[in-house]
Amino acid sequence: MPTSDPAPFTPVPDPRPVDVPWPQMAWPIPEGAELPGSWVRLSTLDPAADALDLFRALDHDRVWAHVPWRPTDPESFEEFLRVRSADPGWHQWTVRTVRPVGDLPAGAVVGTTAYLDVAPRDARLEIGMTLYHPGAWSTAVNPEAKLLLLRHAFEKLNAGRVQLKTDVRNTRSQQAIARLGAQYEGTLRRSFRREDGTVRDSVLFSITVDDWPTVRDRLTRRLGLSAGSDPA
Repeated sequence: MPTSDPAPFTPVPDPRPVDVPWPQMAWPIPEGAELPGSWVRLSTLDPAADALDLFRALDHDRVWAHVPWRPTDPESFEEFLRVRSADPGWHQWTVRTVRPVGDLPAGAVVGTTAYLDVAPRDARLEIGMTLYHPGAWSTAVNPEAKLLLLRHAFEKLNAGRVQLKTDVRNTRSQQAIARLGAQYEGTLRRSFRREDGTVRDSVLFSITVDDWPTVRDRLTRRLGLSAGSDPA
């Protein structure tokens, strides 16, 4: 039986038909960079110094449930972080508390996050490889870390686009990304392999420089800060 052709595709209109050149994106980030906040401080990850504390903080099954690889010991984690740190399109951060968060004391290593797939020519990057101790979930840790990363990306690096993506099965992560004010762009079907050999779909979100003022104000209100103020 013959099947009908798909409906004609309606082309997407250009949202910026009259555009101007975008300034050059600043990259790489200087060694030893830090992003200080009221609840957390992000510092450039040092594999040798941070791997053990990170391994201990993240050694929970729930943390790695949607990650395609899990370290078996601090040494393998340090090697993984060392390889990642050598990637010119990757900048990994260690997340530490500035004040107590739940049962987590001030100064504790509570997780890691990264800029990755950085494309300076196109003024875009991704925020990913974000892992936190379960005690930091549903606290100020992630929203402030994202505020610090987004502010640095848009206001210091001159990024025009920041994207975030997560496993279609990771509904908690999808909801957390959406609460930031990121826009759902679509689902990348069968995008890469999970640890168990299955191939996941990835849910894609983005925040552009046009969205940034609204996202910034939403996050500062959520954290109880003054809109537009530095978190530190």
